Amino acid sequence: MTAPDFVKLPQPVLSGTVSLEQALLSRRSIRTYSRDALTVDDLTQLLWAAQGVTHPRGYRTAPSAGALYPLELYAVVGHVIGLPTGYYRYRCREHALERQSPRDLRTELCRAALGQRPVERAPVTFLLTAVYGRMTAKYGSRGVRYTDMEAGHAAQNLSLQATALDLKSVVIGAFQDSDVRQITALPKDEEPLYLVPVGR
Repeated sequence: MTAPDFVKLPQPVLSGTVSLEQALLSRRSIRTYSRDALTVDDLTQLLWAAQGVTHPRGYRTAPSAGALYPLELYAVVGHVIGLPTGYYRYRCREHALERQSPRDLRTELCRAALGQRPVERAPVTFLLTAVYGRMTAKYGSRGVRYTDMEAGHAAQNLSLQATALDLKSVVIGAFQDSDVRQITALPKDEEPLYLVPVGR
C-alpha cells in the first residue's frame, strides 16, 4: 500500500502544558536521539509551530515582512507512527502534507550535511527553504535579509515546540546547498536554508 499524495493532518493543539518560559529555559541543541518514532500528532504540532496559519487572512506563526511568506517547509520522514516513510511538503493553508517522494532521504541528506549524524538518525528531519523572489520583488536586495530573518523565526518556533513536546532538536546550516537541492529536487527558485532534525 502506498501513501496518498495528499495527507490531511490532525488539527494542532492550541493549549499546551509547558509554558513559553519553561520551553525557553529548557531548549538545547541535542544531536543524539533514541530509535523511538514520532507520532502524527507530534509532526502536526511541529509543522504548525514553524509555518502554521493562525488567522483567516493567512497570517502565520512566524512574522513575515509584508506578509509575503517566502518560506517553504518540508518533512523528511523516517519513523512517524501513522505516516509512511517519505519526503513531504507542508501545505500550510490546508494544514496538510503533499508527498514529493516515497523515499527516505535522510542518509543522502546526512552526506550533504557533511556527515552530521542527527540528519540521518532523527525520525524526522525538517528542511526549511526560501523563495527569495517573493520578498525581493517588493523590497529589492533588502528582501534577502528579511527572508533570512523569517527563517530564524520559523526555526526557533519549531525548536521551542519540540521542547514543549519533550522532543529534542538541533538546527543545522552546514551543508552543501547544491547537493541538498539535487537530493530533494527543489524548484529552481527555492534555496535550502536549514535542516532541523527532531527526535526523542
